[in-house]
Amino acid sequence: MRYIDFCTRKGPLFLLMLVGLLYVTGCSPQNTLRGVFEKRTPYEKYEAGLKEAKLDQTALGQQWIAAGEQALRKPIPITLPFKETGYFPADRPLAASYQFTVKEGQKVAVKVETQGQQVPQVFIDLFEANPDNTGEPKRVAYADTTAQNLEYEIEEELPHLLRVQPELLRSGQYTVTIETTPILAFPVQGKDSRAVQSFWGAERDAGARKHEGIDIFAARNTPVVASVEGVVTRVNTTPIGGKVVWLSDLKRQQSLYYAHLDSQLVQPGQRVSIGDTLGLLGNTGNAKTTAPHLHFGIYRFGQGAVDPFPYVYKNRTKPTPLQADAKKLGDWVRVTKGKSSLRTAPASSAEALMTLPQHTPLQVLAGSASWYRVMLPDGQQGYIASSLVETLDKPLQAVKLRREAPLLDASSAQAATQKSLSPDSTVQVLAKQEGFWLVQDANGSKGWISAEAAR
Repeated sequence: MRYIDFCTRKGPLFLLMLVGLLYVTGCSPQNTLRGVFEKRTPYEKYEAGLKEAKLDQTALGQQWIAAGEQALRKPIPITLPFKETGYFPADRPLAASYQFTVKEGQKVAVKVETQGQQVPQVFIDLFEANPDNTGEPKRVAYADTTAQNLEYEIEEELPHLLRVQPELLRSGQYTVTIETTPILAFPVQGKDSRAVQSFWGAERDAGARKHEGIDIFAARNTPVVASVEGVVTRVNTTPIGGKVVWLSDLKRQQSLYYAHLDSQLVQPGQRVSIGDTLGLLGNTGNAKTTAPHLHFGIYRFGQGAVDPFPYVYKNRTKPTPLQADAKKLGDWVRVTKGKSSLRTAPASSAEALMTLPQHTPLQVLAGSASWYRVMLPDGQQGYIASSLVETLDKPLQAVKLRREAPLLDASSAQAATQKSLSPDSTVQVLAKQEGFWLVQDANGSKGWISAEAAR
């Protein structure tokens, strides 16, 4: 891995940026009257600091702000659990944004780990998107920059976006892990969601009604425990539920319903903590002909019964570790086979964005399982199977230039010229992109030339 240390660079622009960043660090918005009365996220504070230092008027400052906005407009669709290891270059501000949908009753758990010579401060923000992806996404949570992790209980089954973006002028490798966990503790001691054998919506009484809960089977007299910290509101016996306990979860504006108990061990008004025993599992009420089990239900205040399964379901699938070569992160590679697909997500079933010709140059930004997230010279991003790319170590061919040619910073006629290459000089061709070749001259300088210069 090559890490770029911009502290060794000199020049007016770098000095301007350095002075500006020192200003941002030393003059927190919290020290102003506006900061006293407004609570701003770390991202908002940093962005405000850039503007106060007038860094938003510099090219890099503008690119940083635009990268954050662009990430939210074009998020990467993923399925949880998800894990990706990536590289943020110091000389090109970038941000990553991931879109996923989680069921109500689940908690999103995000962890970001960073490494490098100068570990960047990373901003982690979670947004709720509109179902049709129109309008501005709403920020619903953010991480403390010192912790680099975030947990958030999903209140509604809507698309959510996670944006990860580092501060300016810092390069480094990062790993983001996104998983889900249940909001509630499992209500039967020693069991988990694999013990659920009857689910929400199943027919009851020959189809006269639907099952408004889940049935969790276990041995008779297994402790039934509090899934939340709350107050016991009712302890009684009914014809259908038998011996029941109602537990109020004021934090989430809902009540938990425990039915078919063999015995009740709490009293109305009693405050309990997570894991406290409420009663013992049985088959009272209309469950006398079935094996002992707990009927567990959730009733939202003002809404009624909701499916409790997502609230207690624990996904045991672990995110796939990086299988692609991590040494390629941050480097340029080229496509080894013609008609290789660039996809929207790291999966062969994901939508194909375009077909890439052989020898197309790509910068590797991140890796997930056996896929690379890459960026084309024009800024287009997508995923490609790691088996379809190779390093630029071995040149494709050696070419003698027919005429003088500018060595460009990018594959565009409008790109800045690094230097001029003389006629009859020989260059090593490393990759090819729509009329431009990525080359290396005899002095080791890399850049782009027009393909016409070699013909």
